[in-house]
Amino acid sequence: MNSKRHPPTFYSFCLCLIIAFSFIPTVWASDLAKEKRWAEQISDSLLDGEAVTLNNGSHDFLAIETQAEDANELGVIIIHGIGIHPDWPAVIQPLRVELAEAGWNTLSLQMPVLSNDAKAEDYEPLMKDVPLRIDAGIRHLSKQGSKRIAIVAHSMGARMTSYYLSHKKKYQEAQTETPIVVFVSVGMGTDDNNYFSNIKIPIFDIFGENDLANVLASAPIRKSFSANNKRYKHIEVAKANHFFDDQNEALLKVVTESLTGF
Repeated sequence: MNSKRHPPTFYSFCLCLIIAFSFIPTVWASDLAKEKRWAEQISDSLLDGEAVTLNNGSHDFLAIETQAEDANELGVIIIHGIGIHPDWPAVIQPLRVELAEAGWNTLSLQMPVLSNDAKAEDYEPLMKDVPLRIDAGIRHLSKQGSKRIAIVAHSMGARMTSYYLSHKKKYQEAQTETPIVVFVSVGMGTDDNNYFSNIKIPIFDIFGENDLANVLASAPIRKSFSANNKRYKHIEVAKANHFFDDQNEALLKVVTESLTGF
């Protein structure tokens, strides 16, 4: 009995599919080689704070701990924006150092990264790694004596944080017992997924008067999504751009005020 034969065009089509898919970049995982290079560079050149190694359950990642002399019981996790690292000179490094000087232990986390030309939408598949990293940071701060946690996050980091907070019940297996009591979002862009509507803790939504176009355009959207959160605050910083160039003092002031009392 003759077996059924497919015409040559069928095999050619299959071969083309295999070749095509082999050249699609793997964007569902962070660039760990890039993370490792940054970790080595930062550890060798760090002036303030201490580089520590955390683990998300499958691999190590960098965090920078900066301790206050007389620390508040509120520990602060700091989360950077798209494609950069936890000692980035704009927004991240000033906040992690100056908040520690103001009395809060800070822990700046390395979040998942892609190539420099990756777009915001390319990061969506990486969101699954975000809760594991934040939970590792919470456990570390808890061991250092923090009884409550604040998250201060910039740009894509704010989007990652809103994803995490809106899915918090889903990630209970992470076994983090220290409560997150406030979320300070800095320069967050469009919340297409309506994450803010699922967050019940206080949100301080900070952005610059001269921020990026998508941040300014989506500000009313984020505000409307938070309509049922009476502890949501919409804060525009005069003259500030997305990276708060020449406005670090103004940013520190509004973030400090946001954290005070928690």
